[in-house]
Amino acid sequence: MSGYRKLSRTADQRKALLRGQVTSLLYHGKIRTTESKAKEIRRIAESLIALAVREKDNFEEATVTAKVARKDANGKRVKEVKDGKKVTVYDEVEKKIKKDAPSRLHARRQMMKVFYPVKEVPAAGKGRKRNTKEIDMVAKMFDEIAPRYVNRNGGYTRITKIGPRKGDAAMEVLIELV
Repeated sequence: MSGYRKLSRTADQRKALLRGQVTSLLYHGKIRTTESKAKEIRRIAESLIALAVREKDNFEEATVTAKVARKDANGKRVKEVKDGKKVTVYDEVEKKIKKDAPSRLHARRQMMKVFYPVKEVPAAGKGRKRNTKEIDMVAKMFDEIAPRYVNRNGGYTRITKIGPRKGDAAMEVLIELV
């Protein structure tokens, strides 16, 4: 007997399916799927959330100076003419950055192995590449999801049965973050 459900797929297909479903669950908060897939998704999602809760505050804040290009009202870089060449003007800015502890960095990399990249498209610009933005799922885990579950010892997801699916009568469920 194996330690996981095979879901009638080869190993690479199964891994891709579960990675996609886990990413979607943690991005949207809930998804609709079959019961056996939901039970596998729950195993992965709960371990990732537990990892994020454990490493949530394991960082130092450091202040650094950085050169940032000066921009005009339209968001374009300001250029000056020096020695007959156009040169971008830079300002020095103080920034606070989070410096991860080694265990948090390891946790971040473990999560990045599971998550697929998520792109958010605004409703106004549907179908256009211009206004899409990449969502950092690992940062979302540490900043949004982990603080919700600090005082909770496991049981971060809930599976609710919906009923049989039309077509193949597979039991459908709603898996959501509690």
